[in-house]
Amino acid sequence: MVLVLLMAAQAYDGSLHALSHWIILALYAGSSVWFALAERGGGRRADAYAWAGTLLNAGLAVYVIVEHLLAGADEAGAADAVSRLPAFLLLLQTALSVRVWHTALYAGIVGTAWAAALVVAHLDQAGMLGPHVDLTEQVPALVTFAAAALVVIDGTARLSRAVAEALRLEHQRTLLARFVPDDVAEDLAREGGLGTVRRRHACLMILDIRSFSRLSAEHAPETMVEALLSFRALAQEAVGAHGGLVDKYVGDAVLAQFVVGLPADQARAALACARTIRARLARLNRARTAQGRFPLRVAVALHAGDVLVGVFDDGTRAEYTVLGPAMNTLARIESRAKAANLDVAASEDFLRLTGPILPEGVALAPVADGGQPVLFAVGEGRRVPA
Repeated sequence: MVLVLLMAAQAYDGSLHALSHWIILALYAGSSVWFALAERGGGRRADAYAWAGTLLNAGLAVYVIVEHLLAGADEAGAADAVSRLPAFLLLLQTALSVRVWHTALYAGIVGTAWAAALVVAHLDQAGMLGPHVDLTEQVPALVTFAAAALVVIDGTARLSRAVAEALRLEHQRTLLARFVPDDVAEDLAREGGLGTVRRRHACLMILDIRSFSRLSAEHAPETMVEALLSFRALAQEAVGAHGGLVDKYVGDAVLAQFVVGLPADQARAALACARTIRARLARLNRARTAQGRFPLRVAVALHAGDVLVGVFDDGTRAEYTVLGPAMNTLARIESRAKAANLDVAASEDFLRLTGPILPEGVALAPVADGGQPVLFAVGEGRRVPA
């Protein structure tokens, strides 16, 4: 802006206020630096300095416009062009602060003062402004400024909302990352973030070590803790690798959920995870047997449905979890799977999401226990329709 003022000072040699350009130039340069440094320093007065800077910009633009209206333009109209340039540049500069009301205030002051000067020139053509003002040039210029101001204010408002939303999402994602993986945290942040409970579809999985109470009675506590931690590490790694998350550990059970993506994608990921856990558990048991330790047998139950997902905060403790009827149904499926002595069991609701053709190597067998929902044993075998 200092360079633009220098151009304006030299654009019309017969200016009535040539010296004032240099005075205004010095005052504006000094004041701009002062307000910028004061605002950057923060504190309670930072906002007041920002408003003062906006008023300074508006005052400068009005001064240059009115001064050139008083002085008149040369035949080529160069002075008029230079006198209007600060108004447009300062409009953009104010808008880049991403402050909507500051931009609107600047545009209002400049537009009103410019229009008032033209009205005075039109009504009093023998006065100071009248002889020098060419309305056929100035009115279109004012209308152009007004149109540009509306576009810039709208753009500033949109940008301000986008920046605020981006900052909110990042803040919420950072908070949620304490409870869930980054991809889940980002997904939940878009829906409201910490403390916002949403209804959404999820595929649920529960893993439970068979006969854990009996094993605890037969082996030392240290041995059971080592076995439990090995099982948890195996489950945590497999669930995370397939895009799910471990909701909680309940004794010897692990509750996992798949809440990101489409329901069909959730189901396929959960089924693949169950198969991975089964294969890794077989390898773990071979290693444990070679070391003279007892093998682990795990029951896996799969179900799908709508749940309430979010971080539940009672003011003392915050915990991410899921609630809803689907969770209760999952618990019943687990009990039925144990009663039927199944390694992997899935509800009809879950299998409906995986599609009519199962992955290679998966076989199903209905469980005729009379319970609801209909339960299927999931095993390894030839590829068959679901």
